[in-house]
Amino acid sequence: MRDSGRRSSILFGPLLVAPALLMVLALFVYPLGYSLVTAFEAKGGGFTLGNFQKAFEFYSVDIGFTLVIIGLSTLLIALASIAIGGYLTLGENPSAVAVLRWLYRWPLFIPFVVAAQCMRSFLAKNGLMNNTFVAAGILEIDQTVGFLDWRGIVITFVWKQTPFVALLVAGAMASLDRSTIEAARNLGASRLRILFEILVPQVMPTLVVGLILSFVTMMSVLSVPLMISGESPTMMTVDMAFRINNYGDYGTANALGFISYLLTAACAWVYLKRGVRQA
Repeated sequence: MRDSGRRSSILFGPLLVAPALLMVLALFVYPLGYSLVTAFEAKGGGFTLGNFQKAFEFYSVDIGFTLVIIGLSTLLIALASIAIGGYLTLGENPSAVAVLRWLYRWPLFIPFVVAAQCMRSFLAKNGLMNNTFVAAGILEIDQTVGFLDWRGIVITFVWKQTPFVALLVAGAMASLDRSTIEAARNLGASRLRILFEILVPQVMPTLVVGLILSFVTMMSVLSVPLMISGESPTMMTVDMAFRINNYGDYGTANALGFISYLLTAACAWVYLKRGVRQA
């Protein structure tokens, strides 16, 4: 009886996992493998590097632009997350801490396409932000400037991804031993010094994980650069969509996708190397 029960439990586990595993294989692993293969496939069949040559010939500026935008956004997300987590941990005004804890999570629940549409209305030359400044007497109508360009992309990415990283960082800071913070306060250390010399070094692994996940997420977003900025240069996701929709050129689009895989893999490799060195 025990052997039969053991066999049934061994079979029951894979059966429970099988539907989810099949979904992952069908919707993620197979498309990923297919895109990697077709990136090196010529239109008539056979192996070629022509897709990569075309990608770099036409879109090398966009590849660099993508790295600059994502890199700048990641840096600003890190600073904003540290500031939010630090104030939630070290803030001395309970009301302000409670309001911040309630407010900063809102963008977590908003999809990128909705965030992009909201920012189009908010950051436009005659948008909500400038109209508010004009109504408050801060700006004149002829002084208003629209941010529907690379700045709008960065603002949208930072606004959307900061709550995710801040949630991780604030949780990691809250779990730290408060005795070190109190000891530093008793010795006269300022809150800024406590934040950057005591808290941030201890939560750095959590911060890096959140930033890597945000980096990968932003690399894959199409709606934000497409809806916020119609200018050139643009991001690689827009180029991929353009090659497919206008030319049916899956080879070049997948070559651009392969390049984005390499960029995200390099980011993950740096983190893994750092983690192994620390271990």
